[in-house]
Amino acid sequence: MSETTKKRRPVKRWIILALVAIGIYAAFIGPGTLKPISPVVVLPAEPLSPDPESFWHSISNTMLATLLADAVLLLLAWGAYRFSKKGSLVPKGIYSAFEAIVEFLWNTVEGSAGKWAKRIFVIPATIFLIIFTANMIKLIPGFESIGYLKQVHEGTGYAPVKLFSIGEFAVYNLDKKQPVAVAATDEHAEEATSTSESHSEICTACEVVPFLRGSATDLNFPFALAVIAVVATQVYGAWALGPGYFSKFFPVKQLISGGPFGAINFVVGLLELILEFAKILSFGFRLFGNIFAGALLLSIVGALTAVVVPVGLYLFELFFGVIQAYVFFLLATMFISGATVSHHAEEHH
Repeated sequence: MSETTKKRRPVKRWIILALVAIGIYAAFIGPGTLKPISPVVVLPAEPLSPDPESFWHSISNTMLATLLADAVLLLLAWGAYRFSKKGSLVPKGIYSAFEAIVEFLWNTVEGSAGKWAKRIFVIPATIFLIIFTANMIKLIPGFESIGYLKQVHEGTGYAPVKLFSIGEFAVYNLDKKQPVAVAATDEHAEEATSTSESHSEICTACEVVPFLRGSATDLNFPFALAVIAVVATQVYGAWALGPGYFSKFFPVKQLISGGPFGAINFVVGLLELILEFAKILSFGFRLFGNIFAGALLLSIVGALTAVVVPVGLYLFELFFGVIQAYVFFLLATMFISGATVSHHAEEHH
């Protein structure tokens, strides 16, 4: 066994050295088609097809990434269900990690919500799993770099280089050694308009529109989860405390019988109502800002230094993706569990 280990270790080292050598060649020595292209950062999600009449034009790349994350979660859940039906008490492989994550989430919710843990667990746990899965799959190589070519209307694009074709399907790459600057009044702009209308010719100054982009880099994704968390907070609060739950937002009785302090409490209640809506903004922008900034940093540094440095950033993004999913989960858990406790009980406690 020791001899086998000794023989295998040098092979692994040579593989790593070979990959590093290939990366150095691609980044600094090789042709321009191997060099990383500086990213084109846009805030809105892009359609999967440039043709407005195509069905894929109505689907964005972030929507496709979200559906992919949903599919991964469904497969994991189905596999865990099949595994449990076999009667094995000890999960193996990826299901062991999946069980550990779910158990950790359950312990966190139970510690915060107590007897309400069974009822509210599904909401924050699902939020964590979808954010976690979406953040992990976006780290797969090629996730935000494979797409279709689009003509640059203003700025800097790159000349397309045809790699190979299969029938009518052709694969292109961009040559970093052939940048093409396009001004708003340049001839390329007019050519871009005609090209985008016909969709029959390849662009001259191109940029890549990825087929898949991180879900959380689209404002719709974090804000949708934020709305779900805030609405769930109100639903569980009304479920636990009845109609009296809404009295903290509209303390009419205190306004009538409390005198000046009643008026102050009424204003405070209105401020709490505004705070509930503000949670949507804080939830959404926190997740969106951190994930979008991380993707931007990874793309820029990856384009400038294609060797060694992006590996460290990938590890950083891995850690950051887990932290952001957990923070969103923890805040949702605290808000929902806090809504099940009466306002007077909190003051008494």
